[in-house]
Amino acid sequence: MIDVRLLRNDPEMVRALLARRHKPELLVQLQEAETLDARLRDITTERDTTRAKVNDLSKQVGALRRSGDNDAAETFMAQSRALGDAEQALVAEFDQLTESLRDVLLRIPNTPHPDAVDGAGDHENPTITGPINMPASFPDYQRVPHWETATALGILDNERAVKISGAMFTMQRGAGATLARALCQLALDRNADAFEEVRPPSLVTTATLTATGQLPKFADDAYAIERDDLWCIPTAESSLTSIHAGEVLDEAMLPVRYMAHTSCYRREAGSAGRDTRGMLRTHEFDKVEILSVTTPEQAPEMLQELVRRVEGTIAVLGLPYRIIEICTGDLGQSHHRSFDVEVYVPGGDSWLEVSSISWFSDYQARRADIRFKRTGQKGTEMTHTLNASALAVPRVWAAIIENNRQQDGSVIIPEALHPYMRGITRISPK
Repeated sequence: MIDVRLLRNDPEMVRALLARRHKPELLVQLQEAETLDARLRDITTERDTTRAKVNDLSKQVGALRRSGDNDAAETFMAQSRALGDAEQALVAEFDQLTESLRDVLLRIPNTPHPDAVDGAGDHENPTITGPINMPASFPDYQRVPHWETATALGILDNERAVKISGAMFTMQRGAGATLARALCQLALDRNADAFEEVRPPSLVTTATLTATGQLPKFADDAYAIERDDLWCIPTAESSLTSIHAGEVLDEAMLPVRYMAHTSCYRREAGSAGRDTRGMLRTHEFDKVEILSVTTPEQAPEMLQELVRRVEGTIAVLGLPYRIIEICTGDLGQSHHRSFDVEVYVPGGDSWLEVSSISWFSDYQARRADIRFKRTGQKGTEMTHTLNASALAVPRVWAAIIENNRQQDGSVIIPEALHPYMRGITRISPK
């Protein structure tokens, strides 16, 4: 969440930063937060003043009892009790408003980085790299949707997946399942030089999802296990970010780097009828996530490193790709600055986002209370967090099937995946 002290000390600056998101309702929320914070400060003053009066009256009551003036003591005691009741009412109001302010702040998005491209929506996201590996044209045999090719090859069996689990679940079989696993292993191996591999829990607490910004705003898109107050992770980012929740890290530890291969679960609320065929939009999918916790000074270079790492993985697969910057009006809830890597699929004649690389500034760290202590200095500061999808299986899998389809209906496996494919270099019709 944004720092309430910043909102208190420079509300006009915060208002100007959030105005870049081109969502007028955010300024209404900001005003609500300012009003609540002002009332909380007034209550604090009233409470402290009332408490001082109670203490003063208590001293006077003691003096009067010692002097034998019990009638006056009782009068002062009655005044003290009335003030005590007023103080308790102020404490109750303070607690209620504190919770209300926290709820409002949790729903206010992060402020955009000054260098983030200004724009009202995704139609204004500029391409900053590419297209790369994009041929001048595609033959007709590559203009086939991946689900048709994959079903014909026997490597995608969504009909039985739906029978098992319902709509928008997928099932890869044979070489298709091997390809999905190979993609994840490739992503892990390419980042193992600098990132510690973690296998975090797939079920997390409400506090964990709140820390990364999925809750409360995106509750409808998450799978809840209400009996146990647990949630299925929409991404390993949720688990990895909270590894250091509530901790104070030494500056010398930073940056810390984690990577994880997990299943991810999303309801895809509101997606009815959009990209629901094949592998493009599913309730469960595998993904390798890379994440870093840094000092504020380390964050800009880490963002560029994450972009380079994701781009390198997509490049070695030989897929047509481009990199776009996310403009301020299209930034996610927690995002300070973001880039997307997109691949082109000839069967769908479209660009698909396969990775989002994001810098969250101290927005998530403030929610999770992740701090660091600078060497030789007093006090602590909030860390910064960054993450990227090193490789999300469904769309990369689909892009390989469409871009590498041959005239006979077979699919060539990218050379970078050969070490993980048990000798399979081509998936052919049976």
